[in-house]
Amino acid sequence: MLDGVKAADWARVRQGAIVMGVVVGALWVIELLDIVLHHSLAGLGIRPWTVSGLVGIAFAPLLHAGFAHLAANSLPLFVLGTTLWASDRREFGVATAFGWVGSGLVAWLLTPPGYLVLGASGVVFGWTAYLLVRGFLSRNAAHLAIGLVVAVGYGSLLLGVFPLKAGVSWQGHLGGAIGGVVAAWLVHRSGRMPGAPRR
Repeated sequence: MLDGVKAADWARVRQGAIVMGVVVGALWVIELLDIVLHHSLAGLGIRPWTVSGLVGIAFAPLLHAGFAHLAANSLPLFVLGTTLWASDRREFGVATAFGWVGSGLVAWLLTPPGYLVLGASGVVFGWTAYLLVRGFLSRNAAHLAIGLVVAVGYGSLLLGVFPLKAGVSWQGHLGGAIGGVVAAWLVHRSGRMPGAPRR
């Protein structure tokens, strides 16, 4: 039985790694296409305080300001995304949706007009916050261990919710983190987390 559980766990990890490999690979293809098209795709990002800029919430995490920007997001996307997928695909979907939309809405609301907001870092912040808060809420040993590893490996990322560096969307980071916290609370309240009370 134990070997069967371990095999199932590793199968989910492998599946998550494949899924995230495809996702990150697709982001690199999109960035290459954007360069070929003279950065015309980048214009689909979030333009704060404009009605048309709201559409950018759907596209901003798929777009980046060059390969260096994308490279900085690729490893945390792969690691955190694989971890979430391996835990539970529903949790992956909820955390992604709330991190994505939360990041976009807060960036649209709090970024000064005239800026263009791009990048998947809001989703990264959503996943980071989700994994940290999930362990605290569920009291599940595995979740707590994952949360501790995330805190050690990526906890410093959360400093990005403060306006410490010019040219970095702390607003999008903050929105993603808020989305991740809300997603963890909602999943916990639904009773889907191991250790959560059933209703």
